[in-house]
Amino acid sequence: MTKELYSISHIAKILKAQSFLPHPDNVIRKLLTDSRTVIDPEGSLFFAVKAQRDGHSFIHHAYQNGIRNFVVSDLGYAEKYADANFLLVNNVLQALQDLAAYNRNANDLKVIGITGSNGKTIVKEWLYQLLAADFNIVRSPKSFNSQIGVPLSVWQILPEHTLAIFEAGISRKEEMGSLAEVIQPTIGILTNIGEAHAEGFENKEEKLAEKLKLFKQTELFIYAPEYVAGINISDLPGEKKFSWSMTLPADLKISFIEPIEGRSYIRAIYQEKEIECLIPFIDKAAVENGIICWATLLALGYSPEEADLRLEKLTQVSMRLELINGIENCSIIDDSYSADISSLAIALDFLNSQNQHPKKTLILSDIYETGKKNEVLYAEIAALLAQKNLNRLIGIGPNISAFADLFSMEASFYESTQSFVENLPAIHFSNETILVKGARRFEFEKISKLLTLKIHDTVLEINLNALAANLQFYRSKLKAGVKVMAMVKAFSYGSGSFEIANLLQYHKVDYLAVAYADEGIALRKAGISLPIMVMSPEPSAFEAMVKHQLEPEIYNSNILKSFLNFLPAYEKNFPIHLKLDTGMHRLGFERTDLPALLKILKDNNQLKVVSIFTHLVASADTEHDEFTTHQLNEFAYLYKELEHQLGYQPMRHALNTSGVTRWQNAQMDMVRVGIGLYGFDSALDHNKGLQTVAVLKTTVTQVKELKAGETVGYSRKGIMSNGGKIATVKIGYADGYNRTFGNGVGKMLIHGKLVPTIGSICMDMCMLDITGMHVKTGDEVIVFNEQHTIVDLAEQIGTIPYEILTNVSQRVKRVYFYE
Repeated sequence: MTKELYSISHIAKILKAQSFLPHPDNVIRKLLTDSRTVIDPEGSLFFAVKAQRDGHSFIHHAYQNGIRNFVVSDLGYAEKYADANFLLVNNVLQALQDLAAYNRNANDLKVIGITGSNGKTIVKEWLYQLLAADFNIVRSPKSFNSQIGVPLSVWQILPEHTLAIFEAGISRKEEMGSLAEVIQPTIGILTNIGEAHAEGFENKEEKLAEKLKLFKQTELFIYAPEYVAGINISDLPGEKKFSWSMTLPADLKISFIEPIEGRSYIRAIYQEKEIECLIPFIDKAAVENGIICWATLLALGYSPEEADLRLEKLTQVSMRLELINGIENCSIIDDSYSADISSLAIALDFLNSQNQHPKKTLILSDIYETGKKNEVLYAEIAALLAQKNLNRLIGIGPNISAFADLFSMEASFYESTQSFVENLPAIHFSNETILVKGARRFEFEKISKLLTLKIHDTVLEINLNALAANLQFYRSKLKAGVKVMAMVKAFSYGSGSFEIANLLQYHKVDYLAVAYADEGIALRKAGISLPIMVMSPEPSAFEAMVKHQLEPEIYNSNILKSFLNFLPAYEKNFPIHLKLDTGMHRLGFERTDLPALLKILKDNNQLKVVSIFTHLVASADTEHDEFTTHQLNEFAYLYKELEHQLGYQPMRHALNTSGVTRWQNAQMDMVRVGIGLYGFDSALDHNKGLQTVAVLKTTVTQVKELKAGETVGYSRKGIMSNGGKIATVKIGYADGYNRTFGNGVGKMLIHGKLVPTIGSICMDMCMLDITGMHVKTGDEVIVFNEQHTIVDLAEQIGTIPYEILTNVSQRVKRVYFYE
């Protein structure tokens, strides 16, 4: 049965669900778990999955977006929306997986299943490039490899597909079994077993055993013996097995790897003969992923000669959207390396999450290899763009241009990228968010470069997916109903302004907090509608705060009286937050201040205390747990007194990032998460469970050979006693790289190797000792990343991660990535 013929009544039978179907013949084409990502509302089935947030709470939003078909585990919703179809099941996630597994079984095709710690998505995309000439392939969109992502991927299988390539990712025990039932791979690929997502397992052996469950029924298993150490070959899955290795005996034994002009020349022994291939990449991870693809082609029966020809043509895979500043006060979302319906929908959702500009524009190329006729394809795209409320379309390519009449919004069309570039001076862009989305053959990177402000070679890359994952990490620790206030003060700890706030708003945090009113005003002007607390309200900013509905933190009677004197008499119930001092002794009301505070607040209807909070001094430190307990007890006493006199119950909050980790019984009504969002929590061992959000990188400006005894930098502080080689790089103390990092204290990564500074740090640059290394002008230099962390830098100069991150200068351009 084809997916187009899945009626809601048929799905009810598949799932053995109790059904309430006023429209039993509705045809289901799309499955959804996110009410924000609606493409085809009439043909969509919404699964109210209970994950870190309960999907049932988003049914109303999905209904408003046109959805009329739901799978739920709570019968009450069927009564609220009598004109919608509802399927009642015990476990909504299991129902989603069962439906996808049914679709998998209904279609007879080869299926490649990929798992491992790293490289899954790249191997999947490269295999798609390598095999697309011989198969009609369906594959996971982006990195859809989770308990939800896998069934959504498998649902895409149609009868015309002859090969599927799906990836599966897990983070704890007992997860892979369900994914194996959905994917049912006939060919299995294990990329590697490393440290990624290790926190959910006792050890590497347990992690490996769980991952191998994916391949229990595979006909062919492709692996490296290094990654399955300790397991007898007879105990490995797969009727047939194909191994590759750089160090151990294997079916494909790598004997030689040499970088040649940006490519890797590789020799290996296969079937007792020497074979070779050329892979157009040189970094270690890409070479390993390329070898996995080489092994897969050989295992599938391709000749060494044919495999070599195909591998040489591999192209870079960019799975991330890039958000950067553009010309004429525009924001550019660069997704210029791929174009298909699924990734277009994802990119449009990200476009809609950006509220800093009122106008949203899409530059879109022709889309190929969809298996659909052009008239059907572009009608679907036109409906998608209308549904996403796009303001302007610029279509590039003969196919999309031929269907110009389908698009109802402001639109213009060009036959080629070159034609668009030639006409660019006459095309007006201003104060808009522009999504650049193109098939690789259109070379849309040319367009992105023309629309982007020139970026200083030193950049701070912000991984928005990692930030969202860290938010979910803390949410997973919260009891039901506990709200989240996200701290975005100090330019979001140096990471950005509206870019971070837009993401947090999209992921539905409950509050934002800024240090000063001007930070909150900037967010309001960028379209942020969340409640915003201002931690240091100043009388000079009161008027702007009221105008932009910013809520002040009130920490003493003087600021309270000043704010009350400013408020017009007609203002009623303006929200404020009371700060109590229980031991920090920085700001806040103490026990002796309560009578005067209550005298002002009691029976006052101009103000409404929406929250009362305190700040824990040492929530991360076990040695101060007794004092933390004292703070919490003092806060409970003070809150009770205030609540009694006010006659209502404001929200309570005391926990900061480390508090959420260690003091789960003190979550109260809301928690405040700050530095944890950016990957740092001093209460966690090595920040276990958090992802690195920020990477600071620069480039080499010049390389010099110095003789023995020559010196480097101001005051001749750097001495090359034995001579050697130095690299000057484009970062200095004006960029936030502290002068104390000079003279060997600081280190940076070049080609994966840590090298020390030499000489003093200058304003705009510094020098590194690269003696013995092959480094050239333009090479990338990592100041900090997930390998050489901000924690490492903080330890080098005796400070804390907060200072390292917030000190990155505003002149260092921020580039935001979103997958």
